[in-house]
Amino acid sequence: MSEKTNIPELFGSMVFNEDSMKKYLSPEAFAEWRDCLKNGRALTLSAANDIAEGMKNWALEKGATHFTHWFQPLTGITAEKHDSFISPMSGGRISMEFSGKELVRGEPDASSFPSGGLRATFEARGYSAWDPTSFAFIKDGTLCIPTVFCSYAGDALDKKTPLLRSGEAVNREALKILRLFGDTDTGRVISQLGPEQEYFLIDKELFLKREDLRLCGRTLFGSKPPKGQELEDHYFGTIRPRVAEYMKELDEELWRMGVLSKTRHNEVAPAQHEMAPIYTEANIACDQNQLAMEIMQKVADRHGLVCLLHEKPFAGVNGSGKHVNWSLATDGGKNLLSPGKTPSQNAQFLLFLAAFLRGVDEYQELLRCSVAFAGNDHRLGAQEAPPAIISVFLGQELEDVVNSVVSDTDYTDRSGGSLRVGVDVLPPIPKDTTDRNRTSPVAFTGNKFEFRMPGSSQSIAGCATVLNTIMAESLSLFAQELENVSAEDFNKVLHELIKKSFTEHGRILFSGNGYDSAWVDEAERRGLKNLRSTSEALPCYILPKNVRLLVGQGVYTPAEIASRHEIHMEQYCKVISIEAETMVDMIQHGILNAVSNYVSHLCETVARKKYVLPQASCRVEEAMAESLSQLNEELLDDMVQLKSYLQTVPRADSETLLKYYRDTVFMQMEKTRSVIDKIESLTATEFWPYPSYCDMLFSV
Repeated sequence: MSEKTNIPELFGSMVFNEDSMKKYLSPEAFAEWRDCLKNGRALTLSAANDIAEGMKNWALEKGATHFTHWFQPLTGITAEKHDSFISPMSGGRISMEFSGKELVRGEPDASSFPSGGLRATFEARGYSAWDPTSFAFIKDGTLCIPTVFCSYAGDALDKKTPLLRSGEAVNREALKILRLFGDTDTGRVISQLGPEQEYFLIDKELFLKREDLRLCGRTLFGSKPPKGQELEDHYFGTIRPRVAEYMKELDEELWRMGVLSKTRHNEVAPAQHEMAPIYTEANIACDQNQLAMEIMQKVADRHGLVCLLHEKPFAGVNGSGKHVNWSLATDGGKNLLSPGKTPSQNAQFLLFLAAFLRGVDEYQELLRCSVAFAGNDHRLGAQEAPPAIISVFLGQELEDVVNSVVSDTDYTDRSGGSLRVGVDVLPPIPKDTTDRNRTSPVAFTGNKFEFRMPGSSQSIAGCATVLNTIMAESLSLFAQELENVSAEDFNKVLHELIKKSFTEHGRILFSGNGYDSAWVDEAERRGLKNLRSTSEALPCYILPKNVRLLVGQGVYTPAEIASRHEIHMEQYCKVISIEAETMVDMIQHGILNAVSNYVSHLCETVARKKYVLPQASCRVEEAMAESLSQLNEELLDDMVQLKSYLQTVPRADSETLLKYYRDTVFMQMEKTRSVIDKIESLTATEFWPYPSYCDMLFSV
């Protein structure tokens, strides 16, 4: 992009957005599309054909040759099957065609996508259906149409469908609450998301020399470099020229795709950075985050770099998370988690706050499950990310407001007002007037909650679906208690409802240091769960209360819940298995021979010195040769044990396998790694077969 390029013109230039629709569609088709979004009505075939024709013409003018239904299967990444626009004509000619039928529905082969038992492997048929709420876009010369993905029987095989269902649930229940407060103007409540995306950049040549990075996304071993992040000099530091060029092109690519990339900076660890967008509608935010992760990696390749999205690519320095900012907004632009200036606004805010706290407390295990993944186990609770214990940070002043409601005491703000829910003397509630708590998994940041537990590589659809659903249930229960109350009693019942909820769920509030070991004991005393690893968390996914919640709000069917439970456990076992096999391969073909060669070199040096000077001291060479020989033998034994564990995986149910891979295979990998790291620290650089941490973290 040249310096004279107009960024507003660049933004969304590869997106079939409303401006493009107005240009390429008939007024009637555009109006029907808007009505489809507003009222949920299905498009007529004539409107679908009109939209398809306009979309095709726009795409052809942009240089596209193919189209694809772009969907998000349960792999956690996106999928696409490309079809060209060409259609045969007589005389060996072709025309460029795209119909409404092709726009609205596709039929990709579903046989190789994870289904968790929703269908047999030989049952290959799957359907993709256009999601008209998310704009189509052009990527690499292909028109990408965001779609949902389901089986022949109608079961959701993707992450988008449950997210859309959860959005409908929270919209339905939030509108009930707004109507009780006299709001008849709001037609829709939309969940909002903004994911802050952390990542590492390393040199591509070094990446290609590390089998573990290529196959696993993280280093399976690596001795600590002399300098890491101890000086905090990388955090918000001057961006190096090579990285700055990457960030510049990344922003341009994201802007073309309509992604609201806003912030870029260096993160704490060397070679670590962050991109943060302005938050937008949850469904669109999830689509755009998947697209952003893909673009980040493609742009890096063009700069001779590799973008690592694994949660912990390097031990000993901070890993990468994805802080997800979540809120609710009306179609009129009002943020429902923003404290107001009138008694009615603040009473409504407190009710929504109470609903959120109740949901997080009641379903803390489910929220933890939404971020349970092998890669995330390395960072949660590692003094760099939130602990695995779910808690909520409100800030001192807002927590004082909650306590005043619970205790029926006056809350005096700086203006001298006293807080009573629903009465005219209710003062303005403080907004974002306290410090942030970086150790909190869920933190209120003025008008939204920042969920800080998701891992960098994870789809945010899972946690967003849970946040929407727990909020929907709380609002539904609150509406039931308030709907038949007379106008005279409304404020009193409202006050008691909020007070009861704050009282019953106050245990989830914590403003202290989540890294302090004392918090573990305190959380246990409160009855909060400490699900430290994926193997501990995932069995909680199918707790009866979680199934009742997800089915009751229409987000999943029982079969869809069971399938996801199976898929999550299977994926964890596969990840650990691949990592262990990779470690064995790197030891066998790289480390054992390299160390043996170095020991031989040391022994030859001793022999040569003794030959020339029989009385010469060879303490250094002899000591190192002895130490390395012993460590190499220890490494051999550990590797053999690891191979044995992989070859004797028990035939058992999924939960038993989950524990086996965590408690047996993974722990053996950790033991083996400690030996490798000792060996690396003693081996001469020219003999070590893989790029070191120092090389990778400080080469860009």
